[in-house]
Amino acid sequence: MHRPNGRRKNPLHTEEIVKLATYSAAGEQRVGAVVGDDNIVVDLAAADRVLARQERRKTHPFFTDMLTLLGAGAKGLRAAKQAAASAADKEPNGKTIHTLSKVRLRAPVPNPRKVFCLAGNYQDHIEEGGGKMDAQDKETPRVFMKPPTTTVIGPGDRILIPPIANSIDWEGELAVVIGRKTKGVKAKDALRYVAGYTVMNDVSERELVIKKRTDSRPRDEWFDWLNGKWLDTFAPQGPWIVTSDEIKDPQVLDISTYINGERKQHNNTGQMLYPVNKIIEYISAIITLEPGDLISTGTISGVGATTGTFMKPGDKVEIEISGIGVLKNSVAKSKK
Repeated sequence: MHRPNGRRKNPLHTEEIVKLATYSAAGEQRVGAVVGDDNIVVDLAAADRVLARQERRKTHPFFTDMLTLLGAGAKGLRAAKQAAASAADKEPNGKTIHTLSKVRLRAPVPNPRKVFCLAGNYQDHIEEGGGKMDAQDKETPRVFMKPPTTTVIGPGDRILIPPIANSIDWEGELAVVIGRKTKGVKAKDALRYVAGYTVMNDVSERELVIKKRTDSRPRDEWFDWLNGKWLDTFAPQGPWIVTSDEIKDPQVLDISTYINGERKQHNNTGQMLYPVNKIIEYISAIITLEPGDLISTGTISGVGATTGTFMKPGDKVEIEISGIGVLKNSVAKSKK
């Protein structure tokens, strides 16, 4: 929308959410801030250079990539918001300011050091397949990891179905982006170490068969389940990161998953068996969490395995979380 004089309305107000994104333009990958009605991307490094000249200071060194920006902590996030705000009144020029449709969004953290996921963190998901929630389900979370370099893809990228895949399922989830290094943090302090939140699809192969065997023991079946989480492109993320100062309570967010426009999943993060702060406490007791690490907090009921309906080439998958946005991916067949 334009004002009568042709100038665009200021898309960024002090109370408006700034969404951190990784995007590519002119063959380069950059860190940006999505502002306005999610239709403008500010190149944070370029905006900071302009601001530095005006303020007669050196440019900030942490706008090179998302891991570096997150590693700068609160100082980096403050500088990112200042850089975004400084470009708010300017028209898109293809350099400092881009129209979102003219660039390509990538995974917000395209190279996370670690990707953690939770299994069975919602009672309705535990029970939808005929299971019954036990006392132990509320006592300790079930945490596993995905290979970050080969599973992570961004919005608009294709989820690939390889020849060994038989039943590819969707799992819409809230993902936590760690912003500060921590080990052994208590739940009451855990949210202080969160940089923000994004959307993730914990894509899963439900009937993985690589080689036939004479029989399947319980531990064999468990590894089949785990290995079915590891396939290439099975951790779509995005479209951006909403910072934790904008989402003060991660347990009040609605999650919905749509396949070809039909809603398959719908619930609220308030139904988690282990809320975000207790998940961080548990994982950080085991391993050091670092800036840019991602924790996908488990899925809700409505997965395809319940009805035997799985993703196929050509499908369009959309996962929406209130206060964050919509992650969109398509599905395609892979040769290997």
